Amino acid sequence: MTFLHKTRPLLLCFITIFNLVSLIACQPATYNNHACLGPGNETATAGYKSNLTLLLDSLSSKASDKSFYNDSFNGIYSLFLCRGDVSGNVCRVCVNNATQTLTQECPSDKRAVIWYDQCLLQYSDINFFGQPQFYPRLLMWNTQNSTSPEEGNIGTLGLFYSLVAQAPYEENMFGTNEMVVGNGPGRRYGLVQCSRDLDVSSCSSCLGELLNQTEECCIGRRGWRILTPSCFIRYEMYSFYEQTSSDPPDSPPVDEEAGKGGKSTGKIIVIVVSSIAGVFASVLVAGFWYYSSSVKKRKETGTSGRNLLSGSQGSKSDQLVEEDTHLYLSDEDHTGEMYHFNLATIQAATNNFCRENKLGEGGFGPVYKGKMFNGKEIAVKRLSMNSTQGLEEFKNEVKLIFKLQHKNLVRLLGYCLEEDEKLLVYEYMANTSLDAFLFDPEKCKLLDWEKRSNIITGTARGLQYLHEDSRLKIIHRDLKASNVLLDDDMNPKISDFGTARIFGGNQVEANTLRVVGTYGYMAPEYALEGLFSNKSDVYSFGVLMLEILSGKKNRGFYHPECGQSLLTYAWLLWNEGKRSELIDPNIADDCLIDEVLRWIHVALLCVQDDPAARPAMSSVILMLGSKSVDLPQPSTSPYSAARFLHMINLPSSFSSNTFPYDQSSTTGSSQPRL
Repeated sequence: MTFLHKTRPLLLCFITIFNLVSLIACQPATYNNHACLGPGNETATAGYKSNLTLLLDSLSSKASDKSFYNDSFNGIYSLFLCRGDVSGNVCRVCVNNATQTLTQECPSDKRAVIWYDQCLLQYSDINFFGQPQFYPRLLMWNTQNSTSPEEGNIGTLGLFYSLVAQAPYEENMFGTNEMVVGNGPGRRYGLVQCSRDLDVSSCSSCLGELLNQTEECCIGRRGWRILTPSCFIRYEMYSFYEQTSSDPPDSPPVDEEAGKGGKSTGKIIVIVVSSIAGVFASVLVAGFWYYSSSVKKRKETGTSGRNLLSGSQGSKSDQLVEEDTHLYLSDEDHTGEMYHFNLATIQAATNNFCRENKLGEGGFGPVYKGKMFNGKEIAVKRLSMNSTQGLEEFKNEVKLIFKLQHKNLVRLLGYCLEEDEKLLVYEYMANTSLDAFLFDPEKCKLLDWEKRSNIITGTARGLQYLHEDSRLKIIHRDLKASNVLLDDDMNPKISDFGTARIFGGNQVEANTLRVVGTYGYMAPEYALEGLFSNKSDVYSFGVLMLEILSGKKNRGFYHPECGQSLLTYAWLLWNEGKRSELIDPNIADDCLIDEVLRWIHVALLCVQDDPAARPAMSSVILMLGSKSVDLPQPSTSPYSAARFLHMINLPSSFSSNTFPYDQSSTTGSSQPRL
């Protein structure tokens, strides 16, 4: 009894230590972010979810004794990767948390990825094993700059150059390093790691890709990290990973002269209690450190930047919206979500871009019809491999169109940047583009007055949204019949924002030396002087109106007295009192002639030579919708770029070195352009 009484404090010590250790070991993993990758239009079925649960349960069971594991089941592929310095218990807790969180946050997605400080987990219905995945890409950084002048870009990059060179050859593809800053005690710490399904070359490529981006986002910051599904790098001013411990000191010599009995027992108890007290103190210190670091992380969250890139290129502000729970690529008004499609998915949907699925081709490149696994049809715009201009259009279109949401604008579903492919994925328009109906001898008969008036007013509302109602003031610069798509109900949707421009603040006009668009639809001040504004879009809309009302195409139009311009022909009929002759015979019997003549009047107001005389789109909509609004008389004969070209006797296929504009962007196409 005496011995038990003496050892009671020792037992209490053991219990306390055990509880503290258990408490610390069971602390949840530190969540960073996740991405639900869709496909957005494919809902995971009950069978898929059941198979996914079985697969993730199997993976979780391996996390105690493995730091990496990948497996597949019934067409679902998944893997987890724990950080190279964490214990098996921490890995298990992290993977368990990851599986629960990801399935809750992305219940309808067949592809998803989640990042914790200690692990990452991803799954997909496409086999991604062995393929480096650069997107989605999570950027996190401390918004405060480093205060050490000695640090510099060279020092920070040097820290990672050695890691990126060595880590791919390590067994666990993991590496850490540190550097001393200046002459003081300050140190900087770096970590890199690749998913072990990659080979050495792919790992090096992945880490190199991230290292290249650090110069844009992160160098000079106090701390930052960049994470992808295949690799990640991290840099901090404090040690955030488990250091490789040095050899423990030799054990103290055993006292061979020690006696037996109570004296010996007392000495043993003193030694044991002292040792345990040291351990206890260490645990308390560790607990305090954990608490402090947790508080520090929470504080840093308020002053940290985050950016989740789904594949687009450009500045951070163009690509991300931050929410309380996660980040996703979204429009400016938080009304939609866009996905990064895997190349394999698009290849399967389009039958590897086969000729039979080709819808048409524009200045950007070909457009293909595709069909997703769930039967939903899509349109895929493929950047021409040798088109430099197309690359700029691609970046511009991704940046702009996803910030715009309107029923009369074509909806961008997602995009793909893999290998050498640059693809935009749109909702599919079964009726293709307006020009496919309007200028076809048979299909044009399907466009009665009700449909044509709906197309005109819908297009006008889309333009008004771009000019006046969206957060961004957008000038389209290439409005034409082939860029107005028609849905199943023949409702119009404006497309092709590759040449669009943003106007900021009170800006009303801009100038460019690189004129892009389509001659015949260009306002004269834009075609001849490079000046563009919302009124240059109004001019293009006026030309489009005249085409819809007359059934005649402006490009290639010829009249013996009016030359190569539908506009001058319309003006001639207007002045000669023969206005009704401009009306397309296909709608003459089912329309109110006076109403159509009023709309021709509005169109002529839109194509006036003086931009200031042209009405704004809001005024155009008012004029079209209300007969009580008095219409001013249009000014002098409209002056079109087509007429200008005729006057100087240039052939329609003039070369770009004869005229100072980019021919590839000014040459139109009768094929639909998304």
